[in-house]
Amino acid sequence: MKETTTCGLDCYDACSITVDSQGKLSGDASHPVGNGALCVHLHTHLNQSPRIDVPLVDGKEVSMQEALDAVASALDGKKSLLWRGSGNVGVMQEVTNLLMEKVGGSLTKGSLCDGAGDAGILLGRGVNKVLPLEQIAKADTVVVWGRNVTVTNAHLMPYLEGKELLVIDPVQTPIAKKASLHLQIAPRTDYYVAILLARFIFMEDSEDTQWLEEFAPEFEDFYDYTREHRIKAILSYVGLSLGDMGDAIEYLRNKKVVFLVGAGVQKYSVGASTLHAIDSLAATLGLFGQEGCGVSYLSNSKLGFENPFAVDVPCVSKVNTPFASFESVIVQGGNPAASMPSSSTVCEALESVENLIYFGLYENETSQKARIVIPAKNFLEKEDIRLSYGHHYVQTMAKVKESHIGMSEYEFTQALFERLGFEGLQSEASYLKTWLNQCQKEEAHYISPAYEATPYANGFGKEGGDDFEFIEEYEDDFVNTKRFRRYRKERTEKESIPYFWLLSPKSVKSLNTQFQRGKCVELPSTLGYIQGEHVRLVSDYGTLILKVKINDDIRDDCVVVRSSVSGVNQLTPNIVSEEGENACYQEVKVRLERV
Repeated sequence: MKETTTCGLDCYDACSITVDSQGKLSGDASHPVGNGALCVHLHTHLNQSPRIDVPLVDGKEVSMQEALDAVASALDGKKSLLWRGSGNVGVMQEVTNLLMEKVGGSLTKGSLCDGAGDAGILLGRGVNKVLPLEQIAKADTVVVWGRNVTVTNAHLMPYLEGKELLVIDPVQTPIAKKASLHLQIAPRTDYYVAILLARFIFMEDSEDTQWLEEFAPEFEDFYDYTREHRIKAILSYVGLSLGDMGDAIEYLRNKKVVFLVGAGVQKYSVGASTLHAIDSLAATLGLFGQEGCGVSYLSNSKLGFENPFAVDVPCVSKVNTPFASFESVIVQGGNPAASMPSSSTVCEALESVENLIYFGLYENETSQKARIVIPAKNFLEKEDIRLSYGHHYVQTMAKVKESHIGMSEYEFTQALFERLGFEGLQSEASYLKTWLNQCQKEEAHYISPAYEATPYANGFGKEGGDDFEFIEEYEDDFVNTKRFRRYRKERTEKESIPYFWLLSPKSVKSLNTQFQRGKCVELPSTLGYIQGEHVRLVSDYGTLILKVKINDDIRDDCVVVRSSVSGVNQLTPNIVSEEGENACYQEVKVRLERV
């Protein structure tokens, strides 16, 4: 007898899982998304990663009741903050918002992942709708733009079979090696690529005039805007030729095109402008509201839902969280000591918190600093519901495994409501029902209430009927700063010191800071380093020594340190994007020193 549940890990795919009587996990071949396969995290890493299995208070093992009493005491009358990570993205993770509301605490706002890109989409479309997978399947050309599909979205691969693939990425990723054309552009230049492509589309009269006149009537002003950009200088800056641009347009002209855009293109202060520019290019081609066309980014998975866990409480930045301003901080399902930018500064602030409470699965940099540690249950051990930012299916997460370890987020909230004398918490079942009752139903599957077969077919904005808004300005203070000019060439008494863009994509062996953490910096062989030697990376924010791994898929002006590598965020800036309150992990260059 097999049971069915859904993966709660932070991923586009949100795979449906079958579990046999021996506890073995398999892909659910009957579900439209998962293709009957599971990733290495579910096959291997989930079972191999050691769990926190006992509560701790002040470094001593205690009973769960004693630990919860300590949490209640830490929250009672204290200035409190809940910092939630994305270790599990089921909807019930937000039930702890209700606890913060009762204790008069604060939550965070902004994003460490996708907020800048989402803001850019809202500037153009007014609302961020999911592009259904069937529209990707109907495309002639798929443009994979800063999205390492084989690592972050592997179950999308069958939808790409038989397509012309155009990949735009500073790294020659596995999907780039399969592509018909790979534009290996310089980092942080995606905005310019989108603008120049749009300009060339207009120059050769390949824009979709009929669609534009109906849904984006300001297109002539946008063409004028693109003409303000100097072609020769920009191509040199981006690292492309006129021939490259012409080759790319061959895959876009008069075809059904889908853009698959990843978070990598917007991990900069100008990230919102990048997505707005890509959307403006797509609009020039008339790719919205038509079969086999569209732009797929991380969609708003809660669009159309009324969230029972939405609360009106003070919020502080998730990128520059003022931990030291709070007496008690709950870290739920996250690892801010490692995952937040400028982590040395973050660690200092966390160490100053009187009551740092860690509620999660695995020991990490944050749990090691916590005064109180509460073990959590994993997604196989509790009830939940899974939305997806990559497709429109809503799935139940049934409890398929009994475990004596830890507690669920609902149980944690319920226990603290009882200890602190709060009322108003509904039953777990009623909350789950609230989410499911808002869904559409399609045969055996739940569907998001915001699902549209062809998004934006009736126009833009929250109600539809609005025009698409093209990007019309771009200000980039970073390239004009003294710091950036120094990056280009800094003189010492003896020699020029080269600086390299620091790229931090995800790793196939880890998910954020969960599972197998790497210890390598990836460098192209042209830099003269040897596999296995150690090198010191130096930025304006810190230093880090890592082992060299040679990777000739990287541009000569880049180094790659995967986002899971311990200490990588000692090098990254704690600046916030111009729009979207997002972290800007890649707005930094590093120099290399032999150790």
